[in-house]
Amino acid sequence: MIITFIGGGNMATAIISGLIQRGWDRASLRVVEILPAAREKLEQTLQIKTFASVNAESMQTDCVVLAIKPQQIHEVAAQLAPLIKNTLVISIAAGIRGSDLARWLGQHNIEHKRIVRVMPNTPALVLAGISGLYALPEVSAADRASAESILGAVGETVWVDREDDIDAVTAVSGSGPAYVFYFIEALEQAARDLGMSTETARRLAMATFTGASKLAAESPESAATLRARVTSKGGTTERALACMEADAVKAAIGRAVKAAAERSRELGSELGKS
Repeated sequence: MIITFIGGGNMATAIISGLIQRGWDRASLRVVEILPAAREKLEQTLQIKTFASVNAESMQTDCVVLAIKPQQIHEVAAQLAPLIKNTLVISIAAGIRGSDLARWLGQHNIEHKRIVRVMPNTPALVLAGISGLYALPEVSAADRASAESILGAVGETVWVDREDDIDAVTAVSGSGPAYVFYFIEALEQAARDLGMSTETARRLAMATFTGASKLAAESPESAATLRARVTSKGGTTERALACMEADAVKAAIGRAVKAAAERSRELGSELGKS
């Protein structure tokens, strides 16, 4: 299967690297990237073929992965439309709805329905991501399997049955790493405020977060149960959690995730007006 990535940025590079590590033939992986320096870097580091533009040669492919900014999708789709025929298209562009992309990629009033939408997240850069996937109803089981295999090269995959659920995926796991970094940032700052050095504060915060995440991931028990087990009556953890509850931290996180989901819906409407 030949895969052509439109855009050679961090996410595309991560997916390609993951595919190569899984034994994918480098000769079947290509990138269309307009920046000469980026093309040179891809060729040197990954030993793959690159193209400067979308053209008949670069589109001799079985699958196209749209790994560019959402604002660029409409223009690129117009270039792709006469060249891709019935090619599988995987879009990792946030906010671009499948119906809009199908319309933009269509020709002669016939929409291109062989589309899978994906919302990955930045831990994919270290092959530890999770991606939410949604396929248009016309997508075959074989194409779904191909999409899952491609994104599975950089982490876990989760299918959703409704396209609207991609907005929730965006809010939870797509934007989620930023929430985690925000919490780590706050924990580091608190450690420094208590007199720790910058290095010690970072080590304590990072090891605590990665260790707790690993425990949660490997334990059959819920996060709530694990939290309760660390919280001794009258102890330090109980005092800290009581402070967080008084400040409605959990409710604030819930509002933040809902706000992100709403913004994802708004972006879909704004970007789909064309």
